[in-house]
Amino acid sequence: MTKSIKKTIVVKGIAVSTRQFGKSDFISLTDIAKYKDDERTNYIVQNWMRNRSTIEFLGLWERINNRYFKGIEFDAFKNEAGSNSFSLTPKRWVESTGAVGLVVKVGRYGGGVYAHKDIAFEFASWISAEFKLFLIKEFQRLKEKEIEREKLGWDLKRNLAAINYRIHTDAVKEHLIPPQISKVQSQMIYASEADVLNVALFGKTAKEWRKTNLKKPGNIRDYAMAAQLVCLTNLESFNAQFIKQKLGQSDRLQMLNQIAIEQMKSLLQITRVKLLEEK
Repeated sequence: MTKSIKKTIVVKGIAVSTRQFGKSDFISLTDIAKYKDDERTNYIVQNWMRNRSTIEFLGLWERINNRYFKGIEFDAFKNEAGSNSFSLTPKRWVESTGAVGLVVKVGRYGGGVYAHKDIAFEFASWISAEFKLFLIKEFQRLKEKEIEREKLGWDLKRNLAAINYRIHTDAVKEHLIPPQISKVQSQMIYASEADVLNVALFGKTAKEWRKTNLKKPGNIRDYAMAAQLVCLTNLESFNAQFIKQKLGQSDRLQMLNQIAIEQMKSLLQITRVKLLEEK
């Protein structure tokens, strides 16, 4: 399980942790259980899992979302569920059935039982209908804020790329475009220089990308990662300087490609850029 960033929402005075495992949102059952009893959260979660209706719900969710779910082991739990002697821990459930809807984290900070939001809402309903409604409300508010931040971050990155693009095109205009040429010829030179950057960074021209992505709107740069956009702005500045130095296009392409390789290696190791990718 890859490392995920913990975020917290406050529901009815209870701090509830959320995380992303893979591309799915998970919510802490341990924190939700605090609403009922702050000192016996493990017992509350296990007590919920003793119910036959809970086991049936968990099994149904896994069968819908987990192709590797072990049905035979699940049937054994379902047959025992509800009896006085039956007990089940989240860890045993995951290890026995290969379930992915529950995640058990160990550690002083951020440890506990996390469940996919579908399951977490079901657990919250068992705890308190009122608490469930407030949990859904606060969780939705968190996701709306994430969308707003992602949109703002994308706009900032695109604006930064646009500013550097202007610097780049000014250098092309000043040093590469001869006087008295037509507008069409001018546009051809701009497109050619844009593709120098595309090939240096993405390994293909805009036209080559379009041929293999006919159904996608936009262009190759609209699908760039945050690290690639940061690198692109740097490449535009470098290319503008190389153009002023009157370096040939093929030489510039090789130099820009080497710069792109080195910068991408560094950028992918920078925590702040990784955070932009994960948002």
